[in-house]
Amino acid sequence: MSAPSVAPSLAQEIVAPDVSSIVTEDDTPVDNIYSEKQQRLLTEALYTSWSGPPPEEEGSRRRFVAMANVGVFSTAIDPPVVPDVLVSLDVALHDDVLAKEHRTYFLWVFGKSPDLVIEVVSNRVGGELTTRKKKYRDLHVPAYVVWDPAQHLGGADLQAFELRGMLYIKKKGAFFDAMGLGLVVWEGTFEGCTQRWLRWVDAEGKLLLAGAEQAKLAQKHTRQEQKRTQRERERAQQERERAQQEQERAQQAVERAQHAVEHAQHAVEHAQQADERAQHADERAQHADERAQLERKRAEHFAARLRALGIDPDAP
Repeated sequence: MSAPSVAPSLAQEIVAPDVSSIVTEDDTPVDNIYSEKQQRLLTEALYTSWSGPPPEEEGSRRRFVAMANVGVFSTAIDPPVVPDVLVSLDVALHDDVLAKEHRTYFLWVFGKSPDLVIEVVSNRVGGELTTRKKKYRDLHVPAYVVWDPAQHLGGADLQAFELRGMLYIKKKGAFFDAMGLGLVVWEGTFEGCTQRWLRWVDAEGKLLLAGAEQAKLAQKHTRQEQKRTQRERERAQQERERAQQEQERAQQAVERAQHAVEHAQHAVEHAQQADERAQHADERAQHADERAQLERKRAEHFAARLRALGIDPDAP
């Protein structure tokens, strides 16, 4: 990835100072466990689930960086301000983030102030609503958020401000049109800790998920897909079994039909044989009648001959 874009006017006006003597980090652990997890939850969710700010008019995607506990240097002389979380739009990290001039958020390198800064209140002496707020105002950070989960400052736990001129005006909500994102208070479990957390939401109020949540959701979808596939396989198997049963029933019906045809054929044959027997009987009867007629004629002829001889054939 190339170095972050810098506005031409700024690039021409600003001469990069010598940063060799600047202390960009002191390696002093100052965050508590909750703050560390809260910072990571906010930055990780952006890189995991956010495609970036609303696209340009021609539809091209816009870049962004999200950082936690990284110093913001306005000059090489003034000490940095170190927000818990910052988001800067339309910029990108340099390929070599280990180089001295790219190890932190130098305004003259990135060419702009962060677009949004979030402070997580850990005690009553951080100056989140006083000195730190003034520093971000002087840096012209457009949006500033104070998250006070333990209410150390005594006011609302979530306060969001937008810069108008040189004043931070408190917002009614915590949605940022420039990013297309908002912040909400969410109670749940993150990395084994069940607490109230500050979470990103999109324009529809849907949470931006962190990596583990995305993985868990993906696993859930995978399991659901596996169950759906298994159900489809079972239904397919049931359909095959039903088809097999239907085929068997059809085969049985065909066999029954064939048997019925065979029975009908046998009945026809039997009927034909009965007709033939009846015809033979008729023929025999006809022959018997003919023989009887012939016998009568013979008898009549014999009787006539007897009468001619003077013999009465009917005499007892």
